[in-house]
Amino acid sequence: MKKFKLTAKIFYGLGIVGLGILHFFYAGFRPVILPIPPETTQHLSLLVYLTGAFLCVTGIAIVVSKNVKAVALWLGIVLLLFFILGHLYNRVTNQPTNIGAWTDALKLLSLSGGAFIVAKVFSNVDQSKLTASLSRISFLGKYFFGIMLIVFGIDHFIYLEFVKTLVPLWIPGNVFWTYVAGVALIGSGLAIVINFQRKLISILLGTMLLLWLILLHIPRGVPMDTSADPNEIVSVLECLAFSGMAFLLYFDDKPNRF
Repeated sequence: MKKFKLTAKIFYGLGIVGLGILHFFYAGFRPVILPIPPETTQHLSLLVYLTGAFLCVTGIAIVVSKNVKAVALWLGIVLLLFFILGHLYNRVTNQPTNIGAWTDALKLLSLSGGAFIVAKVFSNVDQSKLTASLSRISFLGKYFFGIMLIVFGIDHFIYLEFVKTLVPLWIPGNVFWTYVAGVALIGSGLAIVINFQRKLISILLGTMLLLWLILLHIPRGVPMDTSADPNEIVSVLECLAFSGMAFLLYFDDKPNRF
C-alpha cells in the first residue's frame, strides 16, 4: 500500500507540474489559475512565468520529496488565494448564478484542496511551529474536493446536451453514461464530505477518474504539443491530479476535523 500511496501523490504532483509548464508554452495564465484573457496579460508576463515556476517547483517537490507537508501547505494556500482574489471575485460580480461559469473556479478550489490532502496524508512528525499552525486548515481539503464533485455531477444533468458529446463515439449510450457519471460524482462528493465509506469511495472514485483520463481526456488532449488545444491538455492534467487526490483519501486516517 505504501507504493500505492506514493503513486497517488505522484499523480497529483505531476498534474501541478504540467499546469506550471503550460504557462511557458501558452500566453497568459491558464484559465483554471486566473480568469484573465491572455491578450490582457502583456504586462504581466513576469508574474505568469513566476506562477508557472512556482507550480513546477512545488509539484516536483511533491513528486520526489518524502517530507512534503510544508510544500503542500504553501501550495494549497497560494492556490486558495488565487481562487479567492481571482475567481471568487470574478464569479460573484459576473453571472454568479450560472453554475457552468464556476467550472474553473471550482477546479482551482479542488486543486487547492488536493494540496491540503497531500499535507494531511503525508504529515511528518518533525515540523516547524509555522507548519504545525498552517496544518490546522488541511482538513478543508476533502471538502473543497467534495464540493467540486457534487457541482460537477449536477452539471451532467443541467448541461446534458454538451456533456454527452464528451463520451467517446465508440461507446454506445452516451446519455446513459452521462447520467451514470453525474450520479457517481454527486454520490462520491457527498460520501467524501460526510465521511461515508471513505476507503471504498476513494478507490472507486480514483479508478473512475483514471479511466476517464485514459478513455476520454488523453485522446482529446493529443497531440500534446503547442498545436493542441491547451484547454484539453489542462483537462488531462487536472484529471490526473483529481485521480491522485481521490486515491490519497484512502490514507486519510483522521478524516474529520474534530
